[in-house]
Amino acid sequence: MNEFLLVFWRDYQTVEIQPSPEQLREYRKHWADWFRSLAAGDKLSRPIQIFAPQGIVVSSQVTKGPYTEVTLSVGGLLFLKAADYTEAVETARDCPILRLGGTVEIRQGL
Repeated sequence: MNEFLLVFWRDYQTVEIQPSPEQLREYRKHWADWFRSLAAGDKLSRPIQIFAPQGIVVSSQVTKGPYTEVTLSVGGLLFLKAADYTEAVETARDCPILRLGGTVEIRQGL
C-alpha cells in the first residue's frame, strides 16, 4: 500500500453558495459516515486531525490566511492508504466536499 495525501478545497467565502444550517448538519453527517467507512476499511494511514479554518501565510511578508484574493480555501486533509492513484481517486469520488462544489487534491507520498 502507498500513502496519499487528500487535500479538500472549497469556496468558504462566497456567501450565496454557503450551506444552510440544515444542509450543514447533513453535510457533517456525510463527513462522519465517510470517515467511519474509511476507518472500517483500514484506508486511513494516519488518524484524522482537525485544524483551524484560519492560519498564517508566510511569503516575503507574513499575512493572515488564506489569501483574500482567492475564494478557495483548504477545508481539511487526510492521509489515505491506497494501492495506486486509481484506488485513491475512487475513494475520493465519495468525499462529501464534492457535494458542495469542492475539490479533492490527491498527492502520493514519496
